[in-house]
Amino acid sequence: MSEITLEMRRHSAAHLMARAIMNLFENVQVDIGPATDDGFYYDFDLPHRLTPDDFPKIEAEIARLIKLDEQFVRKEVSADEAKALLAGQKFKLERLADVVADGVAISTYTVGDYVEMCRGPHVEHSAQIGVVKLMRLAGSYYRGDENNPMLQRVYGVVAKDQAELDAMLARIEEAKKRDHRRLGVELDFFHLDPEDPGQVFWHPKGWSVYVTLQDYMRKKLVKDGYQEVNTPALMPRSLWEKSGHWDHYKQNMFITESEKRLFAVKPMNCPGALEIFKSRMRSYKDLPLRLAEFGHCARNEPSGTLHGIMRVRGFVQDDAHILCTEEQIEEEVAKFCRLLKDVYKDFGFDKNLLVKLSTMPEDHVGDVSTWQHAEKALAEACKASGMEYEIQPGEGAFYGPKLEFTLIDALGRAWQCGTIQLDYQLPSAERLNAEYIGADGQKHHPVMLHRAVLGSLERFIGILIEHYAGAFPLWLAPEQVRILPISEKAFAYAEKTRSALEAAGFRCGVDTTAEKLGAKIRAATLEKVPYLVVVGPRDEAAGQISARSRAEGDLGAMTLEAFLEKLNAEVNVKG
Repeated sequence: MSEITLEMRRHSAAHLMARAIMNLFENVQVDIGPATDDGFYYDFDLPHRLTPDDFPKIEAEIARLIKLDEQFVRKEVSADEAKALLAGQKFKLERLADVVADGVAISTYTVGDYVEMCRGPHVEHSAQIGVVKLMRLAGSYYRGDENNPMLQRVYGVVAKDQAELDAMLARIEEAKKRDHRRLGVELDFFHLDPEDPGQVFWHPKGWSVYVTLQDYMRKKLVKDGYQEVNTPALMPRSLWEKSGHWDHYKQNMFITESEKRLFAVKPMNCPGALEIFKSRMRSYKDLPLRLAEFGHCARNEPSGTLHGIMRVRGFVQDDAHILCTEEQIEEEVAKFCRLLKDVYKDFGFDKNLLVKLSTMPEDHVGDVSTWQHAEKALAEACKASGMEYEIQPGEGAFYGPKLEFTLIDALGRAWQCGTIQLDYQLPSAERLNAEYIGADGQKHHPVMLHRAVLGSLERFIGILIEHYAGAFPLWLAPEQVRILPISEKAFAYAEKTRSALEAAGFRCGVDTTAEKLGAKIRAATLEKVPYLVVVGPRDEAAGQISARSRAEGDLGAMTLEAFLEKLNAEVNVKG
């Protein structure tokens, strides 16, 4: 038996949870129960409405089953045998019909008196699962179709022992405290309107972070030889048909009609970049051409999949498309990898960066040999940049393979953000027919690299809110300094101080409320302002300020010049 993986333990725990619920309640119908990135879940249909009050007895039954240490036994069976084993389970029998139609082998796993149609793999014995904790409940439509019955989904986690479980639960509680949906509202960054699902209403503070992030990326792009462009949000059906998106992505596109023509709000920026490339005849001397766009995209995501600003319908990507020759692929991918690592380091994400190579999916355009060539080119370029990768079979875009970059946040959670995709399809004669004149005087089609470092800016800011727990570093904080006059007599000096700080390029606020100084300090602390400056008549007379740092505490009295020197030293240090 190979090593027992966490995914195997999670998947096996899902089976035992289904068995436990069937032991405890009557008329239980089960559907699916996979492992997930952070645990597992199972979908049920039963007369009893499950609540968190049921969790202790379900957990106790799971613990009892684990303690029995029964073997997970795999067996391949015929369709008739499977029907007999799954008799009475309507959802399982419908799933079985799909498997039979696909003509694949039917495998089952049995543990004790519970049998499940499943590909596996699983642990050898139930005691290898560890400790199981149920976490929450949710509703889930059977097969994800709102016309089907609503099932009860139960989520759980697995740990090797109680100590690991306690540490895991502590991290989960910390994650709740850092939840960007709560902090975003508390810090007055944004709000989400249920009448307009998947759209973000940015408030001044949140928009400050957004703009600062864009400005930061613009400086990086200029340094790396990119030119910024902007393309229309609304493009005709004919363009999306040529690009292949109409056939492969239409279900996720917002479509409208004008003058008997169909248009779609762009779900991605790539066709627009190629239209700019095609606007005049290019030479091989123009390549590589790096076109960057902070393009606003819209995708018709199902409402049930939306999650704060992490998963939205309207978003902006730090997108770019590189048009290059075959010979330039390796250096361009390596150059991008260096840019990505440099950017991630500035946010403190320079450790444990994960890279995956996603290969040809079933739903793809282009022939297999071209795909194999593209995958090989991308893999070699990744290695040349000094980065190792693992394969993600079948997870490429419909037009080409891609490298995906996953960063690890302060809580050890993984977030896939950056990507670079190698595309021979969109520039081809069969698609958008982009051409350049080569050194031989003949027309050629460029290779297209689709790439993003941050991905969706909305999602990346959500990640940053949780990573920093809302306490943004000085360079990114929406309000970098708050000035606290101790009385009305100090208002004029407070304004003078603010003017000086703003002239030096810092974002400042002045608290002119009638609250006492202690209350003003508490308010600024809750709003996670990096620096507080207290001023009064004595400070004005002495030509100084009293400073307080979020990280270092009370800094005492100093001149404004000394304070600015400290701020300038810190704002230039990222990470």
